[in-house]
Amino acid sequence: MEKFLVGDEWRSGNGESFESINPIDGSVAATLAQASESDVDDAVRAARQALETPAWRDMKVHERGKLLHRFADLIDQNAETLAQIQTRDNGKTISESRFQSKSAADMFRYFAAVCETTESSVIPSRGNYFCFSSFEPVGVVAAIAPWNSPITLEAQKLAPALAAGNAIVLKSSEVTPCIGLQYGRLAMEAGFPPGILNVVTGFGASVGRALVAHPGVDMVTFTGGTKSGREIAKVAGERLIPCILELGGKSPNIVFDDADIEQAVTGMLFGIFSNAGQSCIAGSRILIQEGIYDAFVARLTSATRALKVGSPYDADTAVAPVSSFHHRDHIEHFVERALSQGAVALCGGSRPSGGILDKGAYVQPTLLEVTDERSSVAHEEIFGPVACVMKFQDEEDLYRIANNTAYGLACGIWTADYKKAFRAARRIKAGTVWVNTYKIAEVNVPFGGFKQSGLGRECGIEGMREYMLEKSTYLNLADGPIPWPPRAANAV
Repeated sequence: MEKFLVGDEWRSGNGESFESINPIDGSVAATLAQASESDVDDAVRAARQALETPAWRDMKVHERGKLLHRFADLIDQNAETLAQIQTRDNGKTISESRFQSKSAADMFRYFAAVCETTESSVIPSRGNYFCFSSFEPVGVVAAIAPWNSPITLEAQKLAPALAAGNAIVLKSSEVTPCIGLQYGRLAMEAGFPPGILNVVTGFGASVGRALVAHPGVDMVTFTGGTKSGREIAKVAGERLIPCILELGGKSPNIVFDDADIEQAVTGMLFGIFSNAGQSCIAGSRILIQEGIYDAFVARLTSATRALKVGSPYDADTAVAPVSSFHHRDHIEHFVERALSQGAVALCGGSRPSGGILDKGAYVQPTLLEVTDERSSVAHEEIFGPVACVMKFQDEEDLYRIANNTAYGLACGIWTADYKKAFRAARRIKAGTVWVNTYKIAEVNVPFGGFKQSGLGRECGIEGMREYMLEKSTYLNLADGPIPWPPRAANAV
C-alpha cells in the first residue's frame, strides 16, 4: 500500500485505504492510504514548522535555485517512471506522458532561474527617506491538483511556490494519486528540508475540504472544476487568504472562410481530441464561418472518423481512454442529453467496442452539430473527446456566439488575415488566444482565465509572484527626530 508524506514520515494514516483504477483495462493501478483530518492537521503543522526553521527561512535564493535544479535533474532521471505511473493512473498516451515529464523538469529549471534573478524595485522618494519594495513567501500553501495531467499540473504549482520560498501541502486527485507521492520522494532526495513538501492522499470532499479550511494554511492553489473552485473561493474569502483558481473552459476554436483548411482541420483535431479532450483549454466549440461550413464540416468529420481509438501504449493511437469509468459514464450522459435536445452526431456518439476497448474507459471521438447556441451542450464543459460544431455569419455574429458562455479560458483563431485575427483576439474574452495554432503552453508565459475560468495566473514571473506578498520598506535619512507634535507656523 502506498503511504503519504508528512514531514519526513511516510504514513499509513487513519483513514480507509482506496484504490486507483487503471482506465485502460479496469485493473488496480495502486492501493493507497488515505489521510484523515488529523493527518491533514499534522501536515500543515509540519509545513509551518519547516517554513520557520532557519534552514529554509534564511536560505539564499541561489541555494534555493540549486535545490530546484536538483529536483529537475531527478525528474529527468525518473522520467520514464513518472510517465508509466501517469499512464496507468489516467490512461493518457505514453508518448504524451513522456513529453510531460520533460516539461515538468523544464518547469523547475525555469523557476530556479526566476527565483534568483527576479528583482524588487526602488521607489522614488517624496521625502527624506529611502524606500523599496520586496517580496516574501506567503507561507503555507495548500496545492490541490487535478487528474488530467498530474505530471505537469502538479509541477506547475510546486515549482513556483517552492521558488518563492513557501512550504506546501499537496493533495493530488484521488483518481491520479501516485505522481504527487513520487514528487514527495524526489523532493526529499533533492535535499529540501523535511516538511517543505508534504503530500496527503484522499478525496476532495474530506481531505481537500479539511486542507482548504485549515487555519494554518495561508494560501490555496487549485486546478479543477468551476463548482469546486467556487466552494474554495468562498472559504478563502471568509478566511481572507489569497487563492489561485484555474477552472473550467468551453473554448471556441474559430475558422474564418479565408483560413488554410488543412491546417485548421488539424488544429481542430488536436484542440479537442488530444488527451481525449480532457483539458481545460480544449477547443470544445468549433465555430465555422458559413461560407465554408459544409465543406469544412465534411473534411473535419472524415478526419475525425479516421482517428484511432486504442491503447495508450500503441504509437498509432490518437484517442486513448478517458481517466476513469465514472468519467466515461459522465461524458456519455452529456452526449445523450445533447442528442435529446436536438444536436446531431456527425460522428461518434456511441461507445467503441472490440478487444481492449471492451475492457477500458474508451469514448469515441464525437462531433455534435448544434444549431441552437442556447442548448446546454453549447455551454457546459464536457471534458472529453466531444466537440460542438456551430456556424457563424460574420465577425459580429462570431463575437456574440464566442462570448456567450460563462467561461473565458482560451480561444483559437484560424485566418489568413492578421488584422482580422487581431480584432478577434481583442474582442473575445479569453486568457489565452492562439492564432493559426492551438494548445501551446510555455512555462514563461502567464496562464489563466477570464470570468468563471478562474482567478490569478500560473507560469511566467507573475506565476511566482502569486505565491508572494509585497512589502514596502522606508529608511529614514534625516538626522533629527520626527517633528511631533506639529507646531503652528506662528508658534513661539
